[in-house]
Amino acid sequence: MTETVEQHSVLDTEAEAVGKTYARALIGAAIKAGVQDEVIQQLNELVDQYLSASPQLSAAFASPRIDIDEKVRVIDRLFAEDFDPTLLKFLKVMARRDRLGYVRAVRDAADDLHDEMRGRVVASIRTAVPLDDALRSQITDRLAAMMNKEVRLRESVDADLLGGMVIRIGDKVFDSSVADRLNKMAKRTREGFSSHLLQQFDRFSTSE
Repeated sequence: MTETVEQHSVLDTEAEAVGKTYARALIGAAIKAGVQDEVIQQLNELVDQYLSASPQLSAAFASPRIDIDEKVRVIDRLFAEDFDPTLLKFLKVMARRDRLGYVRAVRDAADDLHDEMRGRVVASIRTAVPLDDALRSQITDRLAAMMNKEVRLRESVDADLLGGMVIRIGDKVFDSSVADRLNKMAKRTREGFSSHLLQQFDRFSTSE
């Protein structure tokens, strides 16, 4: 078990290092071309829509068995009409260096760099069910008012947080998780749950 954990730790560290290196290169090229926001948005689309929706494409990107020229052709075929030339060129460079398997790590690092450059705060939020658009917008707006800065949510779902949410901003944690409310949670509608979270969030914001 220890060996497995250590192996994952090494792999995660390697991915993080590669992600940061390539993200800096991509951000630099995008700034020079004046397309930083567009490239960041499209990189997120690549990861969250294309790769997440297609395990086959994700596996093909990471596979050393697939010919490099074939990967480049796939990039052109799928993305040439929709992605900025700066991002297309970058993806092909990653393909030729056998680094396409690190695209997610590059996205994460690029988002962090982009946030830092814009002076934007990242708030990590865990909830028992996915946020809907209305609740996401309200939480983002209220956090922005609290911090007096632009805020981006980094969302995750944790079924153990029955009836609550956890928000982390830097070293500060707001925790309203109440795992002993299983029965109430089972009866609560999605709309009611969203309202419940907003009530808890109101307590966060007014306690500051």
